[in-house]
Amino acid sequence: MESELTTRLKTHVGEIARDRDPYFATEGRFYVRQYLRQQLGQWGRVQTHEFVSLGQIHQNLIVDLPGNQGQRPAILVGAHYDAALNTPGADDNASGVAVLLELARLFAAQPANHPLRLVAFDFEETQTQQAGSYFYAQQLQGEPLRLMLSLEMLGYYDPTPGSQCYPLAAMEAIYPQAGDFIALVGTPSTLVELVHLARHLRTAGIPGWWLPVPHRGLALPETRLSDHAAFWDLGYRAIMVTDTAYLRNPHYHQPSDRPETLNFERMTQVCLGLATGLRCL
Repeated sequence: MESELTTRLKTHVGEIARDRDPYFATEGRFYVRQYLRQQLGQWGRVQTHEFVSLGQIHQNLIVDLPGNQGQRPAILVGAHYDAALNTPGADDNASGVAVLLELARLFAAQPANHPLRLVAFDFEETQTQQAGSYFYAQQLQGEPLRLMLSLEMLGYYDPTPGSQCYPLAAMEAIYPQAGDFIALVGTPSTLVELVHLARHLRTAGIPGWWLPVPHRGLALPETRLSDHAAFWDLGYRAIMVTDTAYLRNPHYHQPSDRPETLNFERMTQVCLGLATGLRCL
């Protein structure tokens, strides 16, 4: 099963990792959007949430999967499918979208306790209030969610001591020096879920380290650099799952952010750990 999952993750990243900037790589963007629509459409009806940002129409893609415990608030799992200009964006964020697609497959076959809402967000590579996650969170109009999970760069790992950097020097005494783990970043209200998901990641074979940040992460801007920030700002409980981006990955926003730089075995562990953790929330 794990080898098949690894193969599928490689295939997804291979299809998504291409120039897909919404203004200067429209052909690649269209291809990726159609690929996601086809893949997600295997597991449910794909809804399109259109929004206008900075003079252009963008699209979030949504699939709802039922839970097995009756009427409960949904867990929203999202990953952005756009990429920065002039980069194929294998880690940022084809890796997160690949895991999103495989979570759709896993939960369609075996539902979680809560319904799952899977969202491929458009236009994350901009300011928070122009991003697809912001417009989508706004249109929820306070709809209750059990939790929001943002999958942000899940594929780059380096076991070399000193390969991991931190935004605060004090963190170096607490967290690992090698970039071979997954970080879970939430607010104090998500502490139980942070510990829960970290435990399941470790059980799946990959260390999970958690960080609760107060005040919506405003005092530590590095913790706000993904789609979860829009949900924090509207009072939702949200967690970012990440390989820590430029604090570890030298290919961040570079043409060298390519599939061959990723560790797909580690990505497989992340996917399985998140699946078991989300299933029993």
